[in-house]
Amino acid sequence: MSRTGELEPSPLSPCLGICLMDPQTRMCRGCLRTIDEIRDWYDASAADKRAILVRLAARRAAAESAS
Repeated sequence: MSRTGELEPSPLSPCLGICLMDPQTRMCRGCLRTIDEIRDWYDASAADKRAILVRLAARRAAAESAS
């Protein structure tokens, strides 16, 4: 719940439907989540999901700058 007592909407899954785990990074090549993040997504709170999305944005930025 938010501070005002309203339920917070849950973020949408970042899944792109390209589910292929990279054996070296142990992350999905589609959405860049780890197996733990994928497994935990459905039971995670809205705040935990937002935290995962922040980490994914950082991973994408790092991957783009490395290219």
